[in-house]
Amino acid sequence: MRDLATLPKAHLHLHFTGSMRLETLIELASSARTRLPSNFLDGDPLRVPADRRGWFRFQRAYDTARALVRTEEVMRRIVLEAALDDAAEGSRRLEIQVDPTSYAPFVGGITPALEIILDAAKQATTLSGVEVAVIVAASRMRHPLDARTLARLAVRYAGDQPGEVIGFGLSNDERAGQTSSWERAFAIARRGGLASMPHGGELLGPDHLREVVSALSPTRLGHGVRAGEDPTLLDAIVASGISLEVCPASNVSLGVYHSPDDVPLRTLMSHGAQIALSADDPLLFQSRLVDQYEIARALGCDDAELAELARGSIRACLASPTAKRAWLAEVDAWLAAPDQVPGAQSDGPEASDLEA
Repeated sequence: MRDLATLPKAHLHLHFTGSMRLETLIELASSARTRLPSNFLDGDPLRVPADRRGWFRFQRAYDTARALVRTEEVMRRIVLEAALDDAAEGSRRLEIQVDPTSYAPFVGGITPALEIILDAAKQATTLSGVEVAVIVAASRMRHPLDARTLARLAVRYAGDQPGEVIGFGLSNDERAGQTSSWERAFAIARRGGLASMPHGGELLGPDHLREVVSALSPTRLGHGVRAGEDPTLLDAIVASGISLEVCPASNVSLGVYHSPDDVPLRTLMSHGAQIALSADDPLLFQSRLVDQYEIARALGCDDAELAELARGSIRACLASPTAKRAWLAEVDAWLAAPDQVPGAQSDGPEASDLEA
């Protein structure tokens, strides 16, 4: 089996605070004299008993981490470390999403907050070799009017280069609010040249996913994995050219599925979905980008199928056509290279080892 860390790929679903290294969080908490929730330190989230999983446990931990991001220096550090971590795992392109509202009070407003992230993305691109672009994400926990403000701000920095805003998203608890309430914000973003990248199809199933597709006209769906429960919906999503940002470890850690074996990755693949495996929030789930490919391998994907998943992530990213062609050629070269010695053991987890 070939080394998945050297497989060229793109990382399309990664939250800013959730990308933080655990050691960085511990350092920040120590400096701020903040006690971290035990779930940051209590071992593999995939082994947490089912009755201790769920959104609210996750959100409490995320809020604790986010509250420790209080300076421009820390914001820049997070972006750079995320890019360096991705570089070590074969990523060629990182499209990181952020809601600048959360950090605005510490740096003089939402505009300075976004400008810091964008400049940090440019610097991280140079220092890591990974192209870093930005998705501005509104939150379902805030008023839809706030999302319109964010959309207008995002459009001011729209572009297709590293350090520019390439898309507009909608994150947080899918169960909050009426999806149609954010339709105006997404219309503003689309008119300004931004791709539509809302979350949908993780905590809620096909009916809600239809609402997201209808109201927000996604270019990509953050998650979308629950489309596997409705073949007709899944086929319609595939036919519409909507890519899926699938985050297996996140799905299990949030209790959507009992174990990695239950994530319907194979179903999505069999219907021809264009999939970008992603880590979502490695700080919370302790599972990075390459680990998602290891899960796919444990589910039975051979190297040719893993290469096709990597190609899907590259095709779904918003990098330049020239860059995409180069990266796709690198995937072909990875697959054409000699395999490991027959019988060699993979360091990746077996599906049975990942069960809760």
